[in-house]
Amino acid sequence: MNKEKLKEVVCNEIDKNQQKIIDIGMEIFNNPELGYKEFKTAKIVENNFDELELTYENKLAITGSKAILKGKESKVTLAIMGELDAVLCPEHPNADINTGAAHSCGHNAQVAAMLGAAMGLKLSGANNHLSGDIAFMAVPAEEPVEVEFRQRLREKGEIEFLGGKQEFIKIGAMDDVDMTIMFHSSTGEEKKVVTGGTSNGFVTKLVKYIGKEAHAGGAPHNGVNALNAAIMGLQGIHAQRETFKDDDHIRIHPIITKGGDLVNIVPADVRIETYVRGSKMDSVLEASKKVNRALKAGAMAIGAEVDIIEIPGFLPRFNDPKLTDLFHENAIEVVGEDFVGTGKHGTGSSDIGDVMHLMPAIHPYVAGMKGSGHTKDYQVIDPYLAFIVPAKLLAMTAIDVLAEDAKVGLNIKETEPKLTKDEYFKLWKDFTSN
Repeated sequence: MNKEKLKEVVCNEIDKNQQKIIDIGMEIFNNPELGYKEFKTAKIVENNFDELELTYENKLAITGSKAILKGKESKVTLAIMGELDAVLCPEHPNADINTGAAHSCGHNAQVAAMLGAAMGLKLSGANNHLSGDIAFMAVPAEEPVEVEFRQRLREKGEIEFLGGKQEFIKIGAMDDVDMTIMFHSSTGEEKKVVTGGTSNGFVTKLVKYIGKEAHAGGAPHNGVNALNAAIMGLQGIHAQRETFKDDDHIRIHPIITKGGDLVNIVPADVRIETYVRGSKMDSVLEASKKVNRALKAGAMAIGAEVDIIEIPGFLPRFNDPKLTDLFHENAIEVVGEDFVGTGKHGTGSSDIGDVMHLMPAIHPYVAGMKGSGHTKDYQVIDPYLAFIVPAKLLAMTAIDVLAEDAKVGLNIKETEPKLTKDEYFKLWKDFTSN
């Protein structure tokens, strides 16, 4: 079969399984879990891999899994990814009452569409006409939340990175993959599908100010107020903001996770988490130095001590142009040219940026949601657009890459990466050792 016929039979198979795919997406939506804790979601994925009789590995980076659908030949391996985790949004009506986790970012749609693409390609038998293999990957922990919890996992040696895709790189789960495609949900206020675009990268800091306890009413003069030191440090960061170039899109947004112990004790243990984001890593690292200088100045001003733990964040995101063009053309075919747009620069971040530095990859957006991401009003309003359309677009793009002796895939495979794997690890090691 030619590519057009393959796409037709695969999309028909996805439509046959439409309700099942939607049910998967909504089951995950109603059972949100935070990163490196997605045990229920992982089981949903694995059960569907079992039903499709796909061979898979599980417990990758704690909760992740990877299933392989073999083609008639293995000239190219393409990964289709979905992210397992939710974000912290306790005010969301569908949030977990115990953890505050909620799918107010749309990762449930990613997993449903990834599994929908697997159903279409496997059940139709289209894989038997492809000259490459497809790795379906359920990846944990894209949302870099609960930094202190993940730092404890790092200290125990269970993970090295905040993000699940970074962990997949570290453990070698990406070593046999030549290129990666995935998507992210959106509210689609103007377009149903948006391709291309870039986004910020970031680094992470855990900051602890150490003062001296004393009775806050009776003997404050005997104490060293770590909260005052933290406030001075944060004010120092604010004073740096006018030094950041607009084109670098620097974003710094700290939170105080501990402000002291009791109101009548001079705070001696104050903790801060923050990211330093930017569109280019050299700009991020320069801004990071300024942030550290301000934090240290706050401690010096009050006579406290400060401990700054540097943790790798995510690299900036950019999309491979050839894969983008394929996805874009498929989107026009499925939703119509008037409803497909081109992305710009976004100041959020994703660990797919790390993958993009090592191989060709894309991260387009597909609508079907309403509200603002990471807020209480984020909901699915169009299940077909949210779950079924991206399943089709992922499968159709995989066919473009791997059909006809994988000529397109072999061409994309020759793309020179921004970083080798060794260079990638060195970049993060150099940051954390400074």
